[in-house]
Amino acid sequence: MHETKAIEIPAVAERPAEKARAPKHDYPGALVVVEGIDGSGKSTQLYLLKRWLEINGYRTHFTEWNSSPLVKSATRRGKQRRLLTPVTFSLLHAADFADRCERQILPLLHGGYLVLADRYIYTAFARDFARGCPPHWLRNLYRFAPIPDITFYFRAPLDVAVNRIMAGRPKLKYYEAGMDLGISLDRTESFRIFQERILNYYDQMMEPDKFVLMDGTVPVNRLQKQMREILGERIDLTKFAPKKST
Repeated sequence: MHETKAIEIPAVAERPAEKARAPKHDYPGALVVVEGIDGSGKSTQLYLLKRWLEINGYRTHFTEWNSSPLVKSATRRGKQRRLLTPVTFSLLHAADFADRCERQILPLLHGGYLVLADRYIYTAFARDFARGCPPHWLRNLYRFAPIPDITFYFRAPLDVAVNRIMAGRPKLKYYEAGMDLGISLDRTESFRIFQERILNYYDQMMEPDKFVLMDGTVPVNRLQKQMREILGERIDLTKFAPKKST
């Protein structure tokens, strides 16, 4: 199997146009996203936050990466037949995101909702860069995306995250493990190397993209408490609370 060349990770700050822009809203809603490598605990925490907000009656909408019905069948066929190159894989994810952004995220932000996203454009930046796509091309591709009000970055040590995934997976999928990159014949080792590349690029983005760092090794309840506190400090939740009857 052909082995790809080692990826040199450039400093994101070298391109001023790629730095995070301060959110300038022309809508009354707010956007909160979670990011991190597989096994970092981000999805669990966002689910708990979502349930807490729903139980208390807040206007919320949940969206997750790679979930548009418009693109799902094409992505599935490409994966089954192992036809996806790094660029076509990236463009399919971008089309998926664009569909959800146009039909869900932006309309609901304009409608005054608190939108919760399980993975956002930073997933594409990290994963697609790990597959060899140029970072400036990726930034330009997703330039239409609204900037989040909060980006929670759940960071867990590589071994911890990988062990969590391996404990819950009977078998890693081909693209999930990064087998298309030819970095190892062993699926578990390929997955570990692939996740390490992604983790390194997430760390590169943390400062310029203004991530809120969350320790993925902290107990679930304590981490959820921290997440709620940060949310309340940075976003006026009263805007999304149920209206009191008169």
